[in-house]
Amino acid sequence: MTSEPIDLTAALSSFEALWSPRIVTRVNDYDVRIAKVAGEHVWHAHDDTDEFFLVLDGELNIALRGAEAGERVVTLPAGAVFVVPRGVEHKPSSPAGASILMFEPTGTMSVGDRHDPVPGHVDATTGHELN
Repeated sequence: MTSEPIDLTAALSSFEALWSPRIVTRVNDYDVRIAKVAGEHVWHAHDDTDEFFLVLDGELNIALRGAEAGERVVTLPAGAVFVVPRGVEHKPSSPAGASILMFEPTGTMSVGDRHDPVPGHVDATTGHELN
């Protein structure tokens, strides 16, 4: 990691892959990740951690489902934040594309601990270092 400021616009322009998060920095034991997204991710859940989303550009939908709350979709415009509580199944999507920032413990898989089959356009990763 660098001790210099990080320009998120420049960082986002340094890669093209969708649903393939890049680690821009770390805070204690947490990664700060950015990703470009378009289309649908995969239904998944993180059993031991919440997942923080900040939409930098575009619009992100997060479908949520659970035994107690049923099923619903949260729509996040640019500038909005949302936290998916640990254990809640969710499926991010963005029909027109978006850029997002996520905050999660280092080593957290992008497809969670439990997930549907992972399609080829989704990178199952703990994040890639930003070049």
